[in-house]
Amino acid sequence: MEIKPAGDRRVRRTRAALRQALVELVLDKGFQAITVEEITARADIGRATFYAHYRDKEDLLVGIVRDLAEDRERLLPAVQQAHAEGFTGLPVKYIFDHAEQEKPVYRVILRGEGDGRALREFTSVICAHAEAAFRTRSEQLAVTPRIPLDIVARAWTGELIGLLTWWIENDTGYSAAEITAHLRDLSVYGRVWATGLTPSDAPGALDLIP
Repeated sequence: MEIKPAGDRRVRRTRAALRQALVELVLDKGFQAITVEEITARADIGRATFYAHYRDKEDLLVGIVRDLAEDRERLLPAVQQAHAEGFTGLPVKYIFDHAEQEKPVYRVILRGEGDGRALREFTSVICAHAEAAFRTRSEQLAVTPRIPLDIVARAWTGELIGLLTWWIENDTGYSAAEITAHLRDLSVYGRVWATGLTPSDAPGALDLIP
């Protein structure tokens, strides 16, 4: 079966309606409890139209992640330039701003609905961008990473997703700009600096003394 690309406005409108219907139903009933019939009824779209775009509800859920990535690329034209200028925090702030605008969608993804497939896809997309950004910056400055960049990117991505999940699910009192600034400083200066300790005060530091 040929799945239609998201090219014209009609396709985008159809997918947006299906996306909204899925998110509403998942937040109301949970992913496992809903059916394609319920999704199409909520979106007021025929089943044949659904299957022209997606194989099943799992494919729609993962498609939402890819749509979000495309949305961010359209909304955030300065991301690549920000990466070239170093870790300004701007790309991260864009993620938090976008999550604030699309909060129900991010809740569905970050809660691991659909056996975590969408969350894994989301994590993979963010991690790939992070690793590319770190690698590009290292090459620009001709420096050798002290830790393999795939490890750095995954650690950074896990930190970002953990913060994003907490921020989306709770009234933290932090704005997107504030949470981004804290994550930027944590990434630049490290956890020991963030706690107000010195390296010699840090837990486990004495284990390093011969």
